Amino acid sequence: MELLLEFKDLILHVDRHLDDLIVQWGPWIYVLMFTVIFCETGLVVTPFLPGDSLLFALGAFAARINEETNEPMLSLPILLVSLTVAAILGDTVNYWIGSRLGPRLFQGEKFRFLNPKHLEKTHEFFERYGGKTIIIARFAPIVRTFAPFVAGMGQMTYRRFMAYNVIGGVLWIAMFLVGGYLFGNLESVRKNFTLVIMGIIVVSILPGVFEYWRERRRLKALEAGSVTSDQQGKR
Repeated sequence: MELLLEFKDLILHVDRHLDDLIVQWGPWIYVLMFTVIFCETGLVVTPFLPGDSLLFALGAFAARINEETNEPMLSLPILLVSLTVAAILGDTVNYWIGSRLGPRLFQGEKFRFLNPKHLEKTHEFFERYGGKTIIIARFAPIVRTFAPFVAGMGQMTYRRFMAYNVIGGVLWIAMFLVGGYLFGNLESVRKNFTLVIMGIIVVSILPGVFEYWRERRRLKALEAGSVTSDQQGKR
């Protein structure tokens, strides 16, 4: 329970923790952030790591000036390049993990670290959006981590996957970093940073909630249609 509370605090007050990390890690902060983004996108077992909110906070810190050095606390160009590489590389590794484990999954072999519900939900995304899922999933927590795995498992051609991977990675990193850089230091945002982070999390989850709601309605409609057909058949 204590670990969960600490993780919750890390997510909701990411700006405070980042401030401490920048001081403690110095230039190595870029390596740490690269690792977090890589793991969040590249390892199926770490979908819980912060993504959208962390990127927004990093963009905000890139716009802040260090009073001692009179320079930005973080370099936006370095963040843009390094984290884009981390996102693309992470999805690539995830794709190859899926391509290797896929045949074993189809043979009925189970893995403890794979949540069947997450895989099923990501399969639905692919059914609905096809290869564009790789781009769309970048903006959907959980699905973002499982989409490249499912793409590899489903034997999507590597060239096609990489095209969507690069486009999605560039858009995801740029939108949230630049968004934080432009708006993260507005007085209203800084005073309510926790609320802003919560808003980003909610907005990120909304597409998945909407899809779940729409799918429930579709299934209910099919069930109702099936019941009506059965009743008519009995007459």
